[in-house]
Amino acid sequence: MKTDNQTSEFSSGMDELRCLLERQIELARQGKIDEVGVLSGQASSLVEKLAGQGLFELADPVLNTGQRERIAELYRDLCLILTNQKQNAGEQLNRLRKGKKAIGAYRNNTRS
Repeated sequence: MKTDNQTSEFSSGMDELRCLLERQIELARQGKIDEVGVLSGQASSLVEKLAGQGLFELADPVLNTGQRERIAELYRDLCLILTNQKQNAGEQLNRLRKGKKAIGAYRNNTRS
């Protein structure tokens, strides 16, 4: 049987998780991936804490559906942003490699 304190603790934890995800999204959009990683560790620790205390099982799914849906939405957004940034970084690396090859070829041609 859950207590009001446990329900409050779960709700507070979910709010904190939501805030962490919102901040991660903000940082990811700014390209601050290292800081996103730090917050990701904090979010993981929070989820482990809530799960370890059994609060996910105790939480009333009807009362917390909105919170859960919002967190799932934020997590999907974060994944999309990070995937996009990873793709952009890969494209930039490919351009750099091609440029490096072109410079190498130019250098070799000027020495001949």
